[in-house]
Amino acid sequence: MFETAIEATARAEGKPSEEVYLEGNYLIDKARYIGGVTDEQMLAMLTTWAGFRQLVHSIGVSVKTAREGEEVSFLMQNWGRTSKYETGTQHRVVCPGDGTEVLLVLDEIAWSEEDTAPGKYAFEFGGEGELATASIVLYLNDGYTAPELTAEPRVDFDSQPYREMIAKSLLHTGNNRRLKKAIDKAANGENVTIAYIGGSITQGAGAKPIHTECYAYQSYLRFKELFSKGGGENIHFVKAGVGGTPSELGVIRYERDVLKDGAVAPDIVIVEFAVNDEGDETKGNCFESLCLKILSAPNQPAVILLFSVFVNDWNLQERLSPVGRRYNLPMVSIKDAVTGQFRLSKAEGNIISKRQFFYDIYHPTNDGHRVMADALGYLFAETSRSLRSEEEDWTAGLPVFGHDFARIRLLDRKSDLSTEAALIEIAAGGFHGTDEDLQQVEMDADHFGTPQFPHNWLHTASSGEAGFRLTLASKNLILVFKDSGSPDFGKAEVWVDGKRVLTADPHVNSWTHCNAVILYQNEQSREHVVEIRMAPGDQDKCFTILGFGYTA
Repeated sequence: MFETAIEATARAEGKPSEEVYLEGNYLIDKARYIGGVTDEQMLAMLTTWAGFRQLVHSIGVSVKTAREGEEVSFLMQNWGRTSKYETGTQHRVVCPGDGTEVLLVLDEIAWSEEDTAPGKYAFEFGGEGELATASIVLYLNDGYTAPELTAEPRVDFDSQPYREMIAKSLLHTGNNRRLKKAIDKAANGENVTIAYIGGSITQGAGAKPIHTECYAYQSYLRFKELFSKGGGENIHFVKAGVGGTPSELGVIRYERDVLKDGAVAPDIVIVEFAVNDEGDETKGNCFESLCLKILSAPNQPAVILLFSVFVNDWNLQERLSPVGRRYNLPMVSIKDAVTGQFRLSKAEGNIISKRQFFYDIYHPTNDGHRVMADALGYLFAETSRSLRSEEEDWTAGLPVFGHDFARIRLLDRKSDLSTEAALIEIAAGGFHGTDEDLQQVEMDADHFGTPQFPHNWLHTASSGEAGFRLTLASKNLILVFKDSGSPDFGKAEVWVDGKRVLTADPHVNSWTHCNAVILYQNEQSREHVVEIRMAPGDQDKCFTILGFGYTA
């Protein structure tokens, strides 16, 4: 009936629905790196529904939940021809939570003529905080084969070759004065806070469980093991990674998510945006601004730049590392550590393969997160053994890209306008609702998701045509709005001083997350009037203004 399988796994935790998108290169990369498929014709067949049906006989789905007797609903959704999110087939099936495989034979399911491409798989749980391991297997029709995967030897984390690989991650030691100060405080039993800000890798994506096996938490443990006294109660942990977002958003949310609006003063901050900042409109200005924002804090925290890597050996290290050299910051490169040995066979000296390092094309497995944690641990240990650097004047000289956003502030519905740094007036108009269906992120050491930008302005289908109006004096302004895969959401036009500057489309990325876009950027502060109203034809749709970032 069928010969072989392509397997992918998804582990859901902390939220009621875990989605696995299949469109385009994502499914191809899953088949290539998880299933070991190299046949380009087969891979291309996965991108259309006609090709998928020709290739795949049936889909095996199994879910193993943490609670006995629990059931999980599995959704398979195809994208539609007339309306991508609405007219394709949506097929649901209930899966037992004991790991028993449920087989979906494609010929036994009624499909729509509207189906154009595989869209997404979703595992829907009874409530937030559920933990499960799910497996999706594509069983192929006769005539098609995928290679049989053989188990690789476990990574020898204690070997000398592994230690030599980790040593290659130390891209630049930088001025160690601030980091050594934090290490000395820890060794003396004083309170030390180590914080992390970045994208989905910092959030912990690919690590299971996400809150304890992610590189951030594991490297925090390394720091405690190396330097703390009495069990490490004096070492504190802050994690502020938000999936799918660049430093353009990170610089806005730094006070909220890392400093906790003034309640926390971190001693060490690891900045990880090397695979997220392709979407930074400023191409480095926001990244440098974030570094300067941290460096300028009165308690003089250490700033460490961490360069993670994608499965195709890509990151933005070449663009962003000059910022680290300009301010003489310690820099750790996962790309430098692992990509060279990826090309080797085990006989030639491969230490960890791409299949072992990567959970998917973007995120590390538990082993990959451990490599990242060990690389930071190596920096900590080398710094403790090094002589203290002389104090440097990092303010002297010109910036690499600029620092226009270093003093940016978050403006949302919670803001007290009477205490803001600029005169601000807001008339919400039809954007008077509050959106509660938001991107959920596991912050700090939490295993559950925290909604991002809950103090927002929502336009609903029944809100009418009245627009949102913001009047303020500022040098620059960044709009943060919600992306969504829901057909209920539509486009909004953004006007500044009577001129349309942007049509914000929540469907460009097609999943619920935060999108930051620059509305204007000036050398001097001056008053502007910003209006946001639904685009023609979308007046009966939803749109969420999550907040703004502005520099007075």
